[in-house]
Amino acid sequence: MHWTYSCPMCAALLNPGERVVLCAEREDHRFLAGFHPQPGNYEVELPPGEEMPVGTRWNFFCPVCEQSLTSDLSDELCALDVHMAGETHRVYFSRTAGEEATFVVTAEGLLKDYGIHTDRHLEHMVHTKYMR
Repeated sequence: MHWTYSCPMCAALLNPGERVVLCAEREDHRFLAGFHPQPGNYEVELPPGEEMPVGTRWNFFCPVCEQSLTSDLSDELCALDVHMAGETHRVYFSRTAGEEATFVVTAEGLLKDYGIHTDRHLEHMVHTKYMR
């Protein structure tokens, strides 16, 4: 299945090639990072000499409009729009390096979650969305 990603703010295409390209920032490090487009595949391509140590928290930005991708749902997650099979969904992913937690959400609710660390976020997401 082909997954096409875009910025939720400016709708810019974020994976014109084989990777989803985002601007990553933490302390004095800022660079473009390439993420595998398949949810649940946590391969990341980084520029030579850069690394994302496990457990470090990163800020991600759209490389086109430079807006933060941090989600309103949780400041622990970032959000992108994903287009597949003629439908658009929202994808949330963890900002913490090495944490495997990705959620594909439709207007009706959670479509699918991926990764071994999803439980860390699901309870917060449910409380935020439904326990007001």
